[in-house]
Amino acid sequence: MEPVVREMRTHEEFRAVERLQREVWGLPEVDVVPDHLLITVQKNGGWVLGAFERGPGGEERLVGFVFGFVGLTPQGKVKHCSHMAGVAPSRRDRNIGYLLKLAQRRRVLEQGLDLITWTFDPLESRNAHLNFRKLGVVCRTYIRELYGPMRDALNVGVASDRFEVEWHIASPRVEERLRPGWRGPSLSDLLAQGVPVVNPAVADDLPRPSERIAPLEGDRFLVEIPARFQAIKRADMGLARAWREHTRRIFEAAFGRGYVAVDHLFEAGRSCYLLEREV
Repeated sequence: MEPVVREMRTHEEFRAVERLQREVWGLPEVDVVPDHLLITVQKNGGWVLGAFERGPGGEERLVGFVFGFVGLTPQGKVKHCSHMAGVAPSRRDRNIGYLLKLAQRRRVLEQGLDLITWTFDPLESRNAHLNFRKLGVVCRTYIRELYGPMRDALNVGVASDRFEVEWHIASPRVEERLRPGWRGPSLSDLLAQGVPVVNPAVADDLPRPSERIAPLEGDRFLVEIPARFQAIKRADMGLARAWREHTRRIFEAAFGRGYVAVDHLFEAGRSCYLLEREV
């Protein structure tokens, strides 16, 4: 049975979001977004949504959440800024993150807004696949060291570079992606069409960045990232930092030349972004 996604209603539910933050990210207490701020966000045009599972006795348990607030683009357009989303480790790979984002989209559309933005680590394949392939975001913005040195268990030790993605929630592109049964091209399809991987990973016990990067040219190309970045971090922090620096060079150069990340493809252990020239 799918969890029920709804707004937070009680003080205890907001406290449950605090606890889930610690569980998902291993956050030190200073980095936990507190209940009083979450309550203020929801009372002032933002959304704090939770995914609740019902136990055999009818009790509800929070297994995921998403929260964000109203913001402005640099050009002054009103948008929804989605700040944090997480799913309990024991409930991952059950579509809960997707359900939370759909619920967020519905509520933001009801407010008359058509843009949601958020940031995420571009080396996290799981998040990339949800954001690009399933939700239909695009990205043209790479931010170095957005948060400075981070202290939580998932992010410590590697520069906090982030993609800032744009989810144009009323666009035909997004509506098409959200239709049941939609299927985009596979990685095999693109490779068969001659779309190049500009930085094919070096196969090893842990994949290593390519020493050479092909020219960033043509209408579209693929950029390879590790399929399991957290495993690399646990095994070899130096290699994880090398991947950060390697992909930073590519994405900054590509976005600077007018390319946009439009999709993420995962197949046979390979994880790649598709970038296209913006017209």
